[in-house]
Amino acid sequence: MADERIQAEQDINELLKIKRSKLAELQESGRDPFQIMKFEVSNHSSDIINNFEDFEGKTVSIAGRMMSKRVMGKASFCNIRDIQGDIQAYVKRDEVGEEPYVDFKKYDIGDIVGIQGEVFKTHTGEVSVKVQKVVLLTKSLQILPEKFHGLKDTDTRYRQRYVDLIVNPEVRDTFIKRSNIIREIRNYLDSKEFIEVETPVLVPNAGGAAAKPFNTHHNALDEDLHLRISLELYLKRLIVGGLERVYEIGRVFRNEGLSVRHNPEFTLLELYQAYTDYYGMMDLVEELFRTVANKVLGTTTITYDGIVIDLAKPFDRLTMVEAIKKYADVDFNQYPDEASAKALAKERHVGFEDRHKRGDIINLFFEEFVEEHLVQPTFIMDHPVEISPLASRKPSDPDYTERFELFITRREMANAFSELNDPLDQRGRFEAQEALRAAGDEEANQLDEDFLTALEYGMPPTGGIGIGIDRLVMLLTDSYSIRDVLLFPTMKSLEK
Repeated sequence: MADERIQAEQDINELLKIKRSKLAELQESGRDPFQIMKFEVSNHSSDIINNFEDFEGKTVSIAGRMMSKRVMGKASFCNIRDIQGDIQAYVKRDEVGEEPYVDFKKYDIGDIVGIQGEVFKTHTGEVSVKVQKVVLLTKSLQILPEKFHGLKDTDTRYRQRYVDLIVNPEVRDTFIKRSNIIREIRNYLDSKEFIEVETPVLVPNAGGAAAKPFNTHHNALDEDLHLRISLELYLKRLIVGGLERVYEIGRVFRNEGLSVRHNPEFTLLELYQAYTDYYGMMDLVEELFRTVANKVLGTTTITYDGIVIDLAKPFDRLTMVEAIKKYADVDFNQYPDEASAKALAKERHVGFEDRHKRGDIINLFFEEFVEEHLVQPTFIMDHPVEISPLASRKPSDPDYTERFELFITRREMANAFSELNDPLDQRGRFEAQEALRAAGDEEANQLDEDFLTALEYGMPPTGGIGIGIDRLVMLLTDSYSIRDVLLFPTMKSLEK
């Protein structure tokens, strides 16, 4: 095996030398491809193939990467890949001229070329372009992965996404869909009279979520700052200021581990609407998911990991206590205090910490016994106040809040509240969070005096929601890992 590997490396090195020698020859003859600054493109591959009747016999100009080539004496075939897909080009010496044909035969797989020619169908019925002019636009100096095996190693795919996009068309399609998903989210919210805004990424107080921030230092101000972990607190300031419907789609940063569901930086949608509550947010997110799926995929019935998900059906609604009773056969209404809840946790072998309160125990039971069952769209409502420091209490039961999480395919897809607008209650919640931080909980919220001041000016009744864009893209593209929907996911350095 070692000898085979050495031989393969030698072969690759030789091919790389040949590519560079071809470039040197072109440059010495005054035909440096890197000096070509422009090529007029009239059409793309799929447009031509899907509308052949409109293009037959017409001259088109296309450009892309040469993915295959078959040289057959006086005529050759090659496949050109552009943003839409592949199209076959027929290059004949008598059509392009003898010298350009000699040059073409020296082109390598991976070179970027421009072609101009007439659209026709071959004897086998394949839509093609009969080339009249061919131009080398960029000389590739690297070797693409072998055609039939492609680029399969996931680590290499994520580190060299540019190669992944070149050789795996389905990857390119995923990221085109991602762009379309974000566009349709904006279209939907804009149609509902929401205003898109931008809030700070560098913040003095990283609040709005239970997460550990990344820290930095601003030299000119000589102050420590953090990368934001949420969009919430600044957007709610805008509600106070009278912007009644606002949203932001932006990057947030959390100093946590890597997994198929987590990346330290990810894209979050947060929106806030005055004069509504968490029921209004349920209606909105349900309609948003259906609308985006229908616009991007043309259907509200999708398949994820072999499971059919019907977004057209009304989403199920369960309180957290009801869900635990359904799936764990435990009714927390029978365990009214911290001591009884902890005794139950010990009995059911659910691990907890001394600092945990009754509400924390309820959430631990939910994570242990319920989440794995939430495949079809389900709103889990009415979270304990201990785990919901920014949500309004339920007037009928102040131990719980008007909060929901949307679960699909066992994953949390959205988190929403009737927002807490009582500044005195909010101060008390922040102080409880500060006590947790002092006890060693690095993910607890910090007290934010300016936000409390904003609330004291008065925030109207408000519904708010956060949606992880990456997880929504995973759902709508049937992608297993978050890294499959991030163009450049966080990776450990190869030098370590």
